[in-house]
Amino acid sequence: MRGACRVGLNSHMDEIAKYNVERWRRLVEAGALYTRPLLNLDAASARGVVDPRGWLGELAGRRVLCLAGGGGRESAAFALLGARVTVFDLSEEQLGQDRRAAAHYGLEVETVRGDMRDLSALDGAGFDIVWHPYSLNFVPDARAVFREVARVVRRGGLYRLMCANPFVMGAGTKDWDGRGYALAHAYVDGAEVTGADEEWVYERAGRGAIRPPREYRHGLGTLVGGLAGEGFRIVRALEDESLHLSPNAEPGTWDHFVSIVRPWLTFLSRYDPGAFAG
Repeated sequence: MRGACRVGLNSHMDEIAKYNVERWRRLVEAGALYTRPLLNLDAASARGVVDPRGWLGELAGRRVLCLAGGGGRESAAFALLGARVTVFDLSEEQLGQDRRAAAHYGLEVETVRGDMRDLSALDGAGFDIVWHPYSLNFVPDARAVFREVARVVRRGGLYRLMCANPFVMGAGTKDWDGRGYALAHAYVDGAEVTGADEEWVYERAGRGAIRPPREYRHGLGTLVGGLAGEGFRIVRALEDESLHLSPNAEPGTWDHFVSIVRPWLTFLSRYDPGAFAG
């Protein structure tokens, strides 16, 4: 069934989930960048979206979970490459974009509504690849998510995670002080870090108030130690190389900011329980 949908969400949502549901509803309404489905892909451009470095290998026939990754972007790319795709996301509006993209391409994509901290609606050891775009920092307990991923990925499967660089989290273009980008938040693991959306996220004109991103810092020890503790062996890691270095750009602009600050990290891990025994 194209765009098949089911719900894996408990009737009770905590305050964090409710906040995120409302924020992403408004972001979809505003046409924010990561809520816009990709409707002009072919096989070559689809590979560039989900695997530009060739980390994932052959995708045809493999079961892929786009975790907290709705929006009709990566799900469409994976499906065009022949993968069997499930999208799991808290936002019904974002999942709607995945169904829209699936219908556009005539592809099969399953959508499941739920919280990344509880993947009980998904089969154990059911996925070859878990592709987790930037969303881990929207919940305070990264290890809880890693435990859930370990349950649903098969032995030898891959977990690709993108998250905030904890060392610079909370800094943004508006923090330019004439010499550099100031860090103002205490480096506390699990602490809430609330800031403002960057200008490129969505157009402000006529959009009304959108709640700011409420995020949580996950230190490097939590990220690396948490993955290892659940049986994941990190095989690739990088700071986002897709950002263009423009050190001569105007200070306080996004191009200048990312030339000084690397805001994101990406890890590719293989599920290998027992690899660290002893």
